[in-house]
Amino acid sequence: MLVIFAVIIGGIITGRLLSSWRLVFVSRMITVIIWLLLFLLGLEVGSDPAVVGGMATLGRTAFVIFACSVAGSICMSWLLWRCVRRRDAVPDGGGAESPGLPAAAADFPRGAAGGQAAAGGDTRPLSVWGALRGSLVIVAFFVAGCLAGVFSALPFDVAGSRLSTYVLYALMFCVGITLGSDTALAGRVRRLDPRLALLPVMTAVGTLAGAALSTLLLPPLTAGDTMAVGAGFGYYSLSSIFIADFRGAELGTVALLCNVMRELFTLLAAPLVARWFGPLAAVSIGGATTFDTTLPIITQSAGKPYAVVSIFHGCVLDFSVPFLVTFFCTM
Repeated sequence: MLVIFAVIIGGIITGRLLSSWRLVFVSRMITVIIWLLLFLLGLEVGSDPAVVGGMATLGRTAFVIFACSVAGSICMSWLLWRCVRRRDAVPDGGGAESPGLPAAAADFPRGAAGGQAAAGGDTRPLSVWGALRGSLVIVAFFVAGCLAGVFSALPFDVAGSRLSTYVLYALMFCVGITLGSDTALAGRVRRLDPRLALLPVMTAVGTLAGAALSTLLLPPLTAGDTMAVGAGFGYYSLSSIFIADFRGAELGTVALLCNVMRELFTLLAAPLVARWFGPLAAVSIGGATTFDTTLPIITQSAGKPYAVVSIFHGCVLDFSVPFLVTFFCTM
């Protein structure tokens, strides 16, 4: 985690030094790196026989827990968003701009802060087809990676190498450049409502409540089982290891699949979720991944000022995963 922080800070410093340059190519690089990262993720999934075998038998269980958990986090983050916007709807004296939300996000439900606008380019509303088209491309890269892993198409072991780690570092560096090159970012961040710091709590409450309710559809499992899986918050590597150690390989595989689904869903659906439920929901669905892998897509979907919220949100949930997973596994 400290390395990722250092890489992001290095990118911010670089972006600040190059703020007088036109850095449009960085946004394109971010898109390409996300595609590569999804391909490598698919490659790791396809190369693991336990995960491939569990897709058929355990996929339904993982999907139910994932759907209920994400639905709960969207509901709670939407309530927080409504609370913040209700205060911002009250005119400030002579109609001055409200300090709670940055200008781009204040108009977000009407479509002014999606995709390209957040990246500093086209300010037209993000169309549904535009979001879906990008999602289909991401799905294609992930599926291609899965197929390459299943058929051992590549001559080296991706899981055993550090290639995906280096690609992630490159992604974080590019994100740091986009933040550092935006000279107006600091002012917009200072206007963010302090109540946005409650977002990790809302995400955790919504996720765990949804996971607990999923037991109604999964009779063999207990609330402790499903809440342990949901408490991974997208951190599939660590949470699945903990759960497999405490509750067995079967539930560990469910946790892996469920949390991979959450990360993929964030990468695919963040623009649409932000459009329909507000930028906080786009952050919330990412869980612990908003600190690293899903940060770029969330920044593009919700707006650059929400990058700080996203990093804080991911860090808090990241630290909570070992404690919450262990707690629910021992219930």
